[in-house]
Amino acid sequence: MRLAIIFVVLCAAAIAQAQTPLEEMVKTEQAFSKMAEEKTTREAFLAFIADDGLLFRPGAVNGKKWLLEHPGPPPSDKKPLLAWQPNFAGMSASGDMGFTTGPWESKADIKDAKPSGYGHFVTVWKKQPDGTWKFVVDLGISHPSQSGGPQTLWHPTEKIEPTTITVETAKAVKALVDRDRILSLATFENGLAKAFESHASSEVRVYRAGHLPFIGRSAAAEALNKASGKFKSEPIGGDVSRAGDLGYTHGTYQISDATEKVIERGSYVRIWRNQGGAWRVVLDVINVH
Repeated sequence: MRLAIIFVVLCAAAIAQAQTPLEEMVKTEQAFSKMAEEKTTREAFLAFIADDGLLFRPGAVNGKKWLLEHPGPPPSDKKPLLAWQPNFAGMSASGDMGFTTGPWESKADIKDAKPSGYGHFVTVWKKQPDGTWKFVVDLGISHPSQSGGPQTLWHPTEKIEPTTITVETAKAVKALVDRDRILSLATFENGLAKAFESHASSEVRVYRAGHLPFIGRSAAAEALNKASGKFKSEPIGGDVSRAGDLGYTHGTYQISDATEKVIERGSYVRIWRNQGGAWRVVLDVINVH
């Protein structure tokens, strides 16, 4: 009997070890969502956010600190629900940083028949020293109801080979932030759509409030071409994976009209992948302040 128990335990451990970093991260995202449903959104965020994780309220803030300083709503007979599931994910070759994204919906009360809000979330995850996954960035958009049922999870078609090669993190982060500044300058001089043509991946995803995600370079360019005003952004910081192949930047932006009057301000997050030696945007999301 004892040998049988030991065998079962060893098999379970082998299965857990067989999971890829991508699978581990996605299951963590799903556990995050499940906790929000079973307990509260606030408790779930506190459990899964990294100590240096960023939330946008509306600008970038230390999320854990903000949550601890802002208690949840008083007890009520209604239980609000924020539910989400990832349907797209990406992972670094070093297996220490990745991202998830997918649809979310909200209800004023979990018993409500229909959701009252819809959107898409973007989460950047980082593996912690203790081996757990915690999110370091969380941002999303609202948009009209998405059509169709549950979507199958998939990840970029580009094959990412695992590696143990590491880069000098500080140097890699500086290079990525500099790349973001080059994109920002190109955007201001030539327009966001044209700048994206030379800085974005062919599978780029662009998220804007009020719209379902624009997927692919041509769809993104078409959407960005329709945007009015002059877009100017300024990076604040970012991070990269140990392999130096995946990273993110975040910062602020403003849009000005023809008279140079600022008509919109907000924050942005860009997820980048190093493709062929050049950093290219794979996801771009903004949050209006």
